[in-house]
Amino acid sequence: MLTWKEVIHFATKGNPIPEKRIEKTNTEWKALLTPEQFRITRQKGTERPHSGALCSSYDEGQYNCVCCNTPLFDSTIKFSSGTGWPSFTQPIQENAIKYYKDTSFGMVRVEVLCNTCDAHLGHVFPDGPEPSGLRYCINSESMVLEQK
Repeated sequence: MLTWKEVIHFATKGNPIPEKRIEKTNTEWKALLTPEQFRITRQKGTERPHSGALCSSYDEGQYNCVCCNTPLFDSTIKFSSGTGWPSFTQPIQENAIKYYKDTSFGMVRVEVLCNTCDAHLGHVFPDGPEPSGLRYCINSESMVLEQK
């Protein structure tokens, strides 16, 4: 189980090695994604709180990257954070997520990206429920739910 200390280590010292890498040009990504998905995943955008289709969905399944279909989160670790974005306590596996120190907008946060294709997903915070204490705050537009 990942902890905040490990997240900070990844963000500052280097990320886990992904199982594979997928790289495409912006033109190739634009051909695969909706304009909103492209804005969020490739240009580090954010959807408005409570606007994402996956925010209030608690169907069983796994949440995959909308860009490359890499499994990111499982529905069993999704929780209602009240923040307006889908929230999870852990990634599906340690090397599914890439972490970066984000100092935009005058604050320090940890940005999370798909470790396979570098799609911007959202941010992780140390204010989640036990036992991990982590809250992965993820844009709905950056994921697709593969129902069981």
